[in-house]
Amino acid sequence: MKKISVLIPCYNEEENVVPISEAVIKTLQKDLPEYDYELVFIDNDSQDHTRSLIRQLCDENPKIKAIFNARNFGQFNSPYYGMLQITGDCVIEMVADFQDPVELIPQYVHEWEKGYKIVIGIKTSSRENRLMYWLRGCYYKMMKKLSDVEQIEQFTGSGLYDRDFIEVLRNLDDPTPFLRGIVAELGFKIKQIPYEQPKRRAGETKNHFYQLYDAAMLSITSYTKAGLRLATIFGSICSLISMVVAVVYLVMKLMYWDRFPAGMAPVLIGMCFLGSVQIFFIGLMGEYILSINARVMKRPLVIEEERLNFAAGNAAEKEEDGLENCEDADLFAASLEDGDNV
Repeated sequence: MKKISVLIPCYNEEENVVPISEAVIKTLQKDLPEYDYELVFIDNDSQDHTRSLIRQLCDENPKIKAIFNARNFGQFNSPYYGMLQITGDCVIEMVADFQDPVELIPQYVHEWEKGYKIVIGIKTSSRENRLMYWLRGCYYKMMKKLSDVEQIEQFTGSGLYDRDFIEVLRNLDDPTPFLRGIVAELGFKIKQIPYEQPKRRAGETKNHFYQLYDAAMLSITSYTKAGLRLATIFGSICSLISMVVAVVYLVMKLMYWDRFPAGMAPVLIGMCFLGSVQIFFIGLMGEYILSINARVMKRPLVIEEERLNFAAGNAAEKEEDGLENCEDADLFAASLEDGDNV
């Protein structure tokens, strides 16, 4: 029996963890009864009652497991680390707020059985803020043009990943992983399944401006050279224009000394313009250096505070293996007895 792992990262999702666990288990038992399963929550240091509710779920069902992080390690490290901890033949990652429809799980698995190592969901529309959806679309189009790697539009990370791909992730040893870019760059043959993103079931979104900016900068610094190239080219052009203007002003002043007042306006405009350009590109270079610094430090993805039901699951698997071995031993002994009788 193949085993499906469902990974649900969460942070302050006390209104959603119980309903999402019930919906996932119901879907697995109804539509995929021929598979074993495990449901893994990885909590990013929630400050509400999320952890206590997950504890109750783990007590009631040994197939529900949990990893509690020591602190909030960000929206990328936590789910990436959780994917490395699964024990199934594949892992399906989805968010706790129902914006990744549970109904996609059977479709993911059916495409996986056809041979696809990666099956992902692609948003064709969204019931959320239309402006944000449009801005995300512009961002994805910009990334596709700037990146050397063919980026996947409207892909949030939700999907099914085969264990072979998980092994690829294990060997990357990347302290600042960006899964969406890794899938596009290093992934196997990919099957895309379109869906309409529903509204959050309950609670407020955790993706505020800073989180969105952090995601954008991580993707830009990891998969594009355009920022630094733009700084070099644009800086060279501005320097050339400034030199030409300076020479023209000098010649005009020498030729028409009394009739050509140079004034302070051109000087101030030029200084402010060039100063703002320099500050912008110094900040952009700082983002690249920050990304390099994070990779050089080689800090762990996540520090765990506690695990629930992982030991129990391993013990159960060992017990099953032991029973199988005992049955094999009994059959072997019976065959020997039959041979003696003959």
